[in-house]
Amino acid sequence: MPFLRPPEFANDTSPDIDWVEHALEWLRAAGREFDCFSILRPTSPFREAVTIRRAWAKFLASRGVDSLRAVQRCSEHPGKMWVIRGDRMLPLLPFGPPEQPWHSSQYPSLPEVYVQNASLEIAWSRVVFEDRTIAGNTIVPFLTTGHEGLDINTEQDWQRAEVEWGRGSIKHPILTDAHPLQRHPLA
Repeated sequence: MPFLRPPEFANDTSPDIDWVEHALEWLRAAGREFDCFSILRPTSPFREAVTIRRAWAKFLASRGVDSLRAVQRCSEHPGKMWVIRGDRMLPLLPFGPPEQPWHSSQYPSLPEVYVQNASLEIAWSRVVFEDRTIAGNTIVPFLTTGHEGLDINTEQDWQRAEVEWGRGSIKHPILTDAHPLQRHPLA
């Protein structure tokens, strides 16, 4: 992009809608309107061009949707998560039959649940201008596989990426001759 988002849209708690709307409006004012947009977050460095092409094809083939979002099956089921209030706990999701609540069930018996990852998002620009959202209401899932959905947000994520890179289980299409994390200014 030939511009930077304003500082008020660039902090740790800035909603995506603010900077996406800013970018689309800036482009519109410059005479460049687009039917759709994609978000390719830098925290997902192992997505490949084939991943983007696969998602684009699925998005275009999906009639009546507002957006597509990358997801993967969650490893920690929300049915086994708790909220602490004072010195008491309550299940985050109080679903399941009373005789066998989800928090007391085995993982394979729970409904499949997916968590979004940072690999990619694609949406029609109209959802930003009409609904002021980046996703709209009708979202098609894009199931990522392998490391294409690996999201680096914590030191542990970074360490996992380094280990997987060192094992050779992660390849980067551009940086095949060197360790990409060593080129990072924070490394």
